Amino acid sequence: MKKLTSVGAIAVVAAAGLAIVPAGAAVGSAPLPASGFDQPAAVQSEQVLSAKTAAALGLGSGEVLKVKDVVKDADGTEYVRYDRTFNGLKVAGGDLIVKRTGDGAISGVTYNRGAAKVGVASTKPTLSQSAALAKGAKSAGFKATGNKGTLVIYVTPSKPVLAYEVVTTGVKADQTPSVLHSFIDANSGAVLATDDEIKTGTGNSMYAGTVTIGTTGSSGNYSMKDPSRGNNYTTDLNGKTSGTGTTFTDADNVWGNGAASNRQTAGVDAHYGAQLTWDYYKNVHGRNGIFNNGQGARSRVHYGSSYVNAFWDGTQMTYGDGSGNTHPLTAIDVAGHEMSHGVTEATANLNYSGDAGGLNEATSDIFGTMVEFYANNAADKGDYLIGEKININGNGTPLRYMDKPSKDGASKDCWSTSTGGLDPHYSSGPLNHWFYLASEGTGSKTINGVTYNSTACNGTTFAGVGRDVAAKVWYRTLSTKLSSGSTYKDARNGAITSAKELYGAGSAQCKGIQAAFSGISVPAGSAAC
Repeated sequence: MKKLTSVGAIAVVAAAGLAIVPAGAAVGSAPLPASGFDQPAAVQSEQVLSAKTAAALGLGSGEVLKVKDVVKDADGTEYVRYDRTFNGLKVAGGDLIVKRTGDGAISGVTYNRGAAKVGVASTKPTLSQSAALAKGAKSAGFKATGNKGTLVIYVTPSKPVLAYEVVTTGVKADQTPSVLHSFIDANSGAVLATDDEIKTGTGNSMYAGTVTIGTTGSSGNYSMKDPSRGNNYTTDLNGKTSGTGTTFTDADNVWGNGAASNRQTAGVDAHYGAQLTWDYYKNVHGRNGIFNNGQGARSRVHYGSSYVNAFWDGTQMTYGDGSGNTHPLTAIDVAGHEMSHGVTEATANLNYSGDAGGLNEATSDIFGTMVEFYANNAADKGDYLIGEKININGNGTPLRYMDKPSKDGASKDCWSTSTGGLDPHYSSGPLNHWFYLASEGTGSKTINGVTYNSTACNGTTFAGVGRDVAAKVWYRTLSTKLSSGSTYKDARNGAITSAKELYGAGSAQCKGIQAAFSGISVPAGSAAC
């Protein structure tokens, strides 16, 4: 989902140079995973080994591995994420993670949905492509401006199936763009699953006061482009719903005035949020940009007319101006949320349906929250409330509550077998609750002026391990343990294993992570402290 925000009053931005933010180092002595600033080289190196890896894993005939990501620990242990093809067809959901020791030996493998084999008996469909395209367009629910399809292997929870992946593009009634992937059984015509590339949310706008932003240029000709953060840059769409927009420029390097009537103001908030998010991931998790390749991303503001939303579309962040075009949806937690969708896409690539959809959304809430705490901005102090500044409900209440998600009237506090059937914004509730419990524990607590009182679903009471530890564990889980179709049970096993790797079996940190998963009713699995 994409995020929300609210608007505070002041917002002038002076800028030349970089904003230096306290690093907020993670708790614990274990080294952070070195996800590698030479990521492309690491990927290329691993690709050479992919055929040998496929043979070592005993993959079926016709299966080919393609390296997507490599995470390397300080001790040489590597987590290599692969996508797969079968007889030349893309395997949607065929991703897997190979764990390799420092001497190159494979010590473990995690298959998405347990699919060790992804072959099908025949790659010849009985359903015509035109029929599949029609089904995809119908499932979209909006007027399509583009509709194309290709044969793939789709890994369902029970078996791989020959399917058409139909990609339908268009714009929904509320102006939100859509790139909908529908997976249609190539024999029965059944719609197996849908997944939209555009992850969306709701909100107003907010401001962070007078801040320093990274820009480039010289007197008389400054540009809102940040050379120290991969050339992150911010553009003005000027009410359009397509295109790249025009990069903001300024003569004296003093941007905006804190009012929505000044077009630069929204640009300042978006640019500032992007740089904070970049700094958080780099300084805390060792990640060099969204895709870990040192390249920045574009932020587009002033999208559409009275568009009360913001979204990540796979390459960039986009922000509407809110109701009446007076409250841009630009803020610290919005940027953190949106850019984290990009990080999820580049790592586990969690689906936007089922349990995985909730894990996807909650991941953005978790790291949006962490960016807000990391920023240490006096005008927007860190909290466990989502959208607390936007007044989306008209009564001053936030959009979501991490300590008790059900307070929003739709999200769930506890996981159950029906959680995956909910909208991702509501199935995210249990993992948001897990993050709060893991960070702060049960009971009443006041943080930065906000009072929380969280209870565990299983009635236990326990102390938290701190949000830095919880975030560090979740980042490692996302980047080394989860795949596109992961479930809450996978998340529990992955997080406990990650905590053991970072802090040791039997550590207080591992036990706290485990207690919090039990506290949201995710049953015990194969991993334990």
